Amino acid sequence: MTTRLKWTGTLMGIAGALWLALRLSTSGWAFVLLTISASCWLGAGWRMREPSLVALNGVYWAINVVGIYRWLF
Repeated sequence: MTTRLKWTGTLMGIAGALWLALRLSTSGWAFVLLTISASCWLGAGWRMREPSLVALNGVYWAINVVGIYRWLF
């Protein structure tokens, strides 16, 4: 399960960052992918008992929720 979370988080993070970097008209949706990525890494960090990973991705998650709000609502 942890391996699946880590790989999903990695792939969603790469896809979200690329989508945002391309500055497409739909770039706001990149924040959704980045939020999924942060959520996966939060779960993986929790399972691995890595507080620094949990803290970092907790902040990323919050920032991306702000991005969703600002770009999509």
